[in-house]
Formats: sequence, structure tokens, C-alpha cells
Amino acid sequence: MIQIQVNNKTIEAKPGEMLLGALRRAGIQVPTLCNMEELLPTGACRMCVVEVEGAPALVPSCAFPVREGMKVKTHSQRAVRARKTILELLLANHPDDCLYCPRNGSCELQSLAENLGVRQRRYTGLKSQHKIDTSSPSLVRDPDKCILCGKCVRVCEEVQGVACLDFIGRGSQTTVGTAFNQGLNVSSCVACGQCIRVCPTGALSEQSHFRAMLNAIDDPEMTVCVQVAPAVSVTLGEEFGIKPGADIAGLLNAALRRLGFDYVFDTGFSADLTIMEEGSELVHRLQNGGRLPMLTSCSPGWIKFVEQFYPEMIPNLSTCKSPQQMLGAVVKGYFAERQKIDPAKIFTVSVMPCTAKKFEAGRAEMVRGDMADIDLVLTTRELARIIRMRGIDFNALEAETADTPFGERSSAGKLFGATGGVMEAAIRSAHFLVTGKEMENLKVQPVRGLEGIKTATVKVGEVELNVAVVSGLANARKLLEEIRAGRKDLHFIEVMTCPGGCINGGGQPIGTDLEAVKARMQALYRIDREEGVRVSHANPSVQRLYSEWLGKPMSDVSHKYLHTHYHAREVLK
Repeated sequence: MIQIQVNNKTIEAKPGEMLLGALRRAGIQVPTLCNMEELLPTGACRMCVVEVEGAPALVPSCAFPVREGMKVKTHSQRAVRARKTILELLLANHPDDCLYCPRNGSCELQSLAENLGVRQRRYTGLKSQHKIDTSSPSLVRDPDKCILCGKCVRVCEEVQGVACLDFIGRGSQTTVGTAFNQGLNVSSCVACGQCIRVCPTGALSEQSHFRAMLNAIDDPEMTVCVQVAPAVSVTLGEEFGIKPGADIAGLLNAALRRLGFDYVFDTGFSADLTIMEEGSELVHRLQNGGRLPMLTSCSPGWIKFVEQFYPEMIPNLSTCKSPQQMLGAVVKGYFAERQKIDPAKIFTVSVMPCTAKKFEAGRAEMVRGDMADIDLVLTTRELARIIRMRGIDFNALEAETADTPFGERSSAGKLFGATGGVMEAAIRSAHFLVTGKEMENLKVQPVRGLEGIKTATVKVGEVELNVAVVSGLANARKLLEEIRAGRKDLHFIEVMTCPGGCINGGGQPIGTDLEAVKARMQALYRIDREEGVRVSHANPSVQRLYSEWLGKPMSDVSHKYLHTHYHAREVLK
């Protein structure tokens, strides 16, 4: 460690690190609009400028390396005045519709204006005017609110490997847009929503369907069912001041009933169902010379990624629908028959940590006849807004259980919320399907954690099963390129679109830090450790569904309702 002086106090820094990192570690908050942890700095926004003794001008702390004995002033009058001027210039070309903006209250530009004491307009001029892009089923892009920080461009290219967005135009006409400045719907966008999470303003947001949901709830002829994804219950509490990682599943069930939903189901149930089908499909491929490695199909952004960039790998994808779509199909099939309800009078809503689920719900492959498996998808953020809108106080609620038969899940189904969770659940059930015995130790440590690519070899009967777990599409691209180049040792690969999995999905709360993501993951591991039913095949409700309706995994009925197919896509790149 080396020592530097900051605001007349000595702090320690790591040799070669950027000044901003050392300042943050010392508890000194310097604002920034463009900096992204784990990525190389760009110094684009200049909001983090500080005074360094001997430097001829203010320097961006995010891109200025430390050196022994350097003297820094972070909040001198000169530095603060420069930041305020930069902010005022940004605001001069920014819409004044804060009250109507989806980021009102969570906008970094808004917060900086408050912190820097911007109380009047000093600069005026002709503002840029662009059309709002609402072509995507998942995302809305409002270029007028873009401040050219470049975060969306970087996360799309460097973290997700998609490169749907880039800077286009020159000088004062520069904007962020898609190829040929066309709509997101014809671009290579996979709808992951990671761009929304890093955008400091309201330039990017999710498509909202509040009105359709509320209309369905208010329709006395409709039976409205809602399902909640595994990652949501360990995340939603953060929107209401509850510590990260707290599992509020019981309170969430109660809140959803207060909102007017007729039935509240747990997507963990259909996660167990997915494992029964996917595990059986894997065993069938292994025993019958099927296409390997088999790739999981739970993450819709990943599916679209394969369709666009690796169409030759489509046969490797599992034919299983995602848990969201499986539960929708079962509700409008088995549940409708059992309850003697016309499926056309059932409205299915899912609460997901994912914006790509909105895209998935509208896929033609997810519609049987003229009836979609899922009618509407809400993100975790959207649900929080609706709960506030309806004045529901979590402190006044008592925990309630989800409705049977689709409210019962194993802890393996709950693990789907984190990267490696699908793989761990699949290994547990595949072992049982092959050997008829449970694994001695159900915890599969090599597939746990936040690493982007993890590999493991697991003994399943007489078979050495080589598996890989990937999160973040740039990491998926690395692995797929290895397979293209001839790698043949892997049998089964789990891919989650978002880094860390659904706990860090594009529909999760804005401003999530790594520690919160870790807390959510640990909450899922804690649930798995403490609950009684820890394998998908032991879920009594799943067993009942097979005995009463599906027959067995991979049956004709299960193929009709629970399986699908995918196709190559031509998009603008």
C-alpha cells in the first residue's frame, strides 16, 4: 500500500489503482455518472473531477492513477463549481418532465442536482428532440433523456457481448442508438434489461402494463392468477427498506392478495417441474446419443442470443419451456380442468426479476391457438410501484402461504434464482433418475458462487457428467466459441443471461450493488439449507401433477404443454 493525502488527511491506496477507488474505500464520496466497477474507466462524464497538487487542470478521479505522496482536494470550491457547471449544462438539454419520468426518485441526475444545490436554470438553448422507441416488447428507449454517459453501450458490449447499442452521429448530434438507428425490436437486443439497471436517468425503462393488469383484476368474469419467481421474494424487501437478502415470501403472498389476485402461485413449483422434464431430457440424450452439450432454456435473453448469434446451437437447447411459461400452460390446462374454469377466462400474471420475460411471454411459440401461456409480466420494480400505489404497508401484513397446488416447491426450485441453481437442482434429480438413490451430499459447491464461468465433474451412476455454469452473455460467448472451435468434453451447460443470475436481473431494483446481490444469493442458499424438501422430484404437488395429468416426464401431454422449439433470427447487427 502507498500513502496519499486527501483533504489534508492521509489515506492508503493500492499501487496503480485509480484515485476514485481509493477515495471510496476511505469513505469519501465523489459523484460520477459514467464509472462502472470492474470495467476500465472512460472519464466520459467528468463529474468526478478533483484537484491534484501539481496538475495543470482538474483531473477525473476515475481515470487518474494514484502515486505515492500525491495531494488531493476532492471538494474544493473549484472542483465543486466544475461539477455543478457540468450538471447544469446536462440539464440544459434534458426534459423537465421529472414528475412523469419512470426514474423519478431514483434518478442520479436528479440526486446530483439536489446534492450540488442546483436551484435555478443558468443555461438555455435549443434542446435535442428524438422519437421515443417503444418497439420492443420489453424496453422503452427515450433518447431525449440520454446524457451520453455510455454505460448502456458498455454493459451491452463488454458485459453481455451483444453490442446492440453504440454512439452514432458526431459532435452535438451524437446520440446512443441501435444499428441504422432502427427500433429495438429489429436490433440484436436480447431484452435483458441490464442497460436499464446502469442507466443513470430515465433514458431506458421497461414496458409497463399496469392498466391491463388492473383491468383484469377489476373484471368480475376473469380469474386472475399470479406467480412469483424465486429471486423476487429475497429482493423486493429492499424497495421498502428491508435489508438485502431478507426472504419476505409470506408477506409478499399477503400483499398480492390485497392487490386483488384470486390465486397466488410460486414459480418454484414449475422450477421443480422444469427439472423433472429437463433432467429426463438430459438422461435421454446421454443414453440415446442425443445432441450434446445440452443447453438450459430457462433464460429468454439467452435463448434469443443463441437464435441470433449461434443458430447452429439451437438443437443443443433443451426443448423445455421456462418455469414461467410452464406454470402458465399448466394453469390454463390442468388447473382450468380441475377448477372447471374456461381457460379463456383465466388471466395469468407473472412477477419476474427479468425484463426479457416480457419478450418471452409474447413469443408465438408460447401461444396455443389464440391463448398465451402468460398474459402479462411485471418486474420486481413494477410490483413495488403497484404496492406503493395501492397503499399496502408490509409492516401491517401477516405472512400467508401460496395457493395449492402450485404454491408448493422444493428448495431446489428456489435455487433457480441464482447462477448455478438450475444446474444444482438438475444434478440432484438426474442422479435420482439414473440411480434411484439420492446424492449423499446435495450441496454441489463447484457450481455455486458469482464467478462468470464455473465447471465441474459430477458422478451420476456410472457416468462422469461434465457440466458448466455461465452467467453474463459475454461469458456465454466465450464458452460457445470454445465449442465452435472443437471443445467436446461438456455434457450439460446452464446459462443465465444476467451476471449472477436472476438475483441480478434486469427487472430488479435500480442501484443494486454487489453486496446486495451476494446477500440475495446467500438467502437462497440458506433457504436450501434449512428446508425439508430439497429435491424437485420429491415435491408432492409435482408428483400429483404427473399422476393425475402428465403421466410421466417427456410424455405426449408434457410435450404438448411443457416443451417448445426455437428458430434462427435475422436481426440488424
